[in-house]
Amino acid sequence: MDYLIVFLGGGIGSTIRHGVNLAGSRWLGTAFPYSTLTVNIVGSLAVGLLAAYFAFKEEASQPWRLFFTTGVLGGFTTFSAFSLDVAVLYERGDLVLATAYILASVIFSLAGLFAGLYVIRNFA
Repeated sequence: MDYLIVFLGGGIGSTIRHGVNLAGSRWLGTAFPYSTLTVNIVGSLAVGLLAAYFAFKEEASQPWRLFFTTGVLGGFTTFSAFSLDVAVLYERGDLVLATAYILASVIFSLAGLFAGLYVIRNFA
């Protein structure tokens, strides 16, 4: 049942992101990724609000947590999950690990992207 909950939330989040991308492109153009920046900031704010809310509300059920955080916000932006992971490491006092996670995520994600582009452009 958890998979279905995440699936439904992810569909909603992805649909909202698509709408934001379309609106942002129309209103602001495509010279700068305003839509992606907006989605990442709003998604990170939302996951922070929800994580804090669910942490302080014992009656909040796991299905709702999965639906909103993993599903809707996961579909809306994976950057929100990254931001929450960094915040957890920081709040635990593990600044070295938080910094390493930030650097590894950015560097290796970009490396993976460029590796994929290279492979397809040169071997496909």
